[in-house]
Amino acid sequence: MAADFFKTHQATLDQALSSILERNFWSAYPENPSPRAYGETAAQDGQAAFEAYRGKAFPLTLEGAQGEVGNEQSPFGFDLGISYPKVPVDQLLAQSQLALDSWRDAGPQAWVGICLEILHRLNQRSFEIAHAVQHTTGQGFMMAFQAGGPHAQERALEAVAYAWQEMSRIPGLVDWIKPQGKHDPIQMKKQFKVVPRGIGLVIGCSTFPTWNGYPGLFASLATGNTVIVKPHPGAILPLAITVAIAREVLAEAGFNPNVVLLAAHEPSEDTAQQLAMNKAVKLIDFTGSSQNGNWLEENARHALVYTEKAGVNQVIIDSVEDFKAVARNLAFSFALYSGQMCTAPQNIYVPRDGIRTADGVMSFDEVAQGLALAVQKLVSDPARAVEITGAVQNEACAQRIDQARQLGMPILADSQTLEHPAFPGARVRTPLVLQASVDQPEIQQEWFGPIVFVVQTDSTEQSIEVAGRNVIEHGALTLSAYSTDDAVTAKIQRMAERSGVSLSLNLTGAVFINQTAAYSDFHGTGANPAANASLSDSAYVANRFRVVQTRWHF
Repeated sequence: MAADFFKTHQATLDQALSSILERNFWSAYPENPSPRAYGETAAQDGQAAFEAYRGKAFPLTLEGAQGEVGNEQSPFGFDLGISYPKVPVDQLLAQSQLALDSWRDAGPQAWVGICLEILHRLNQRSFEIAHAVQHTTGQGFMMAFQAGGPHAQERALEAVAYAWQEMSRIPGLVDWIKPQGKHDPIQMKKQFKVVPRGIGLVIGCSTFPTWNGYPGLFASLATGNTVIVKPHPGAILPLAITVAIAREVLAEAGFNPNVVLLAAHEPSEDTAQQLAMNKAVKLIDFTGSSQNGNWLEENARHALVYTEKAGVNQVIIDSVEDFKAVARNLAFSFALYSGQMCTAPQNIYVPRDGIRTADGVMSFDEVAQGLALAVQKLVSDPARAVEITGAVQNEACAQRIDQARQLGMPILADSQTLEHPAFPGARVRTPLVLQASVDQPEIQQEWFGPIVFVVQTDSTEQSIEVAGRNVIEHGALTLSAYSTDDAVTAKIQRMAERSGVSLSLNLTGAVFINQTAAYSDFHGTGANPAANASLSDSAYVANRFRVVQTRWHF
């Protein structure tokens, strides 16, 4: 059946392979939640499926489960009341190791075929997953549908495509003949077997459980590794659904479903550390804080560790054609999902003498006030604003807004609490925009949330220097710049290349700093402290398998 899955979805795989080569736009999974794409009843069915989970035990049977865990709370103001089977760490590892024996022998085509079928079924349940993402992360529904559903699936398919590309280069069996002049040639047969590393561990985050979790899950699964998925205790449901679908496909294809396992746990338990430190775990994918990511890199030395951690994302404003267009683009970037994105801009560098525009020079104060005004205008209609901001995922993030207020910096736009028209208990906050000086140490840390600093610098030269140094020292996933001067943009581009950060230049349209497209954009560079890998490229997948050869004379 695995071979049938591969054949069924081969055209999709081939197109993905072509797209990562051409780096042009292509999408396998429709991002528009329309009945034409997903069926007339898909929206209602997805809503009903989500509601059916609430207040019950999640329908997932795992061997060796000892009780249940789960205390997820929707940032929109209600408890999910869902419980999940809790399996001890030693049981998870033993089951994953046992499943590896048969899964290892299946080979690349089976691994990839299974992954493609899982993704197909995930796509069919995108509405269900969207509600699960919305009510664990706080994303607005449209964002939850797109980022948590089709866009996450695209990143997974991208990882699968890279995996197939790398593995398919390895021949199975070859005749090796070495001429010996007058003597008979030396003849050997050589067999090359792609073998997985072993057990993979995916440590999920609370804000993008599928988007950040799928690349690691599918990169490891497509290269023959078994995977233990450990969700964040606040966002279990999206990954629990994913694991259930994966196990369903594996079982149908005749494999041990324990190839993919769920490690749900209480917030107080160190399940991630226990799993990561076991020598049987050979691959670790992590999204979260620098503290935890650094700990994994330093301590889990027996494994290959791929991390995405905290960084300081920055914007350099030097000169613009249309300041209002720049302000609108940046305001949306600030407000999108309340800044709870690893790609969201935080520090905006503006020279103290102002910037050049098509209408003349704008002073620093005019730029700062203009950005603040754009934010206030964007969120002035609460019914529209809440669809952009979503809800704040956890109380700690909301508390950081108060902490930022207490820094003593001038407030350009204060964060407001908005009433959600559909969810009265929702935790909704608009961006807090502060004015800072370039030497204030607080701007050299990631605040992660709706907190923005408009930073006064001595010059664009200093803006470039400070931004580059921060990338090297603290890391960043995104850098953006606005300039009408080709010499300045060239200098910024060189800085971005030296410091290892993706750069967006003069974005004023419908693409925003904190958005990337699968098959085209590299998410992160793997070249600065915020991330040691990209999601996804060849480097992300190629080392998840090795090649073992056997040779003999014939």
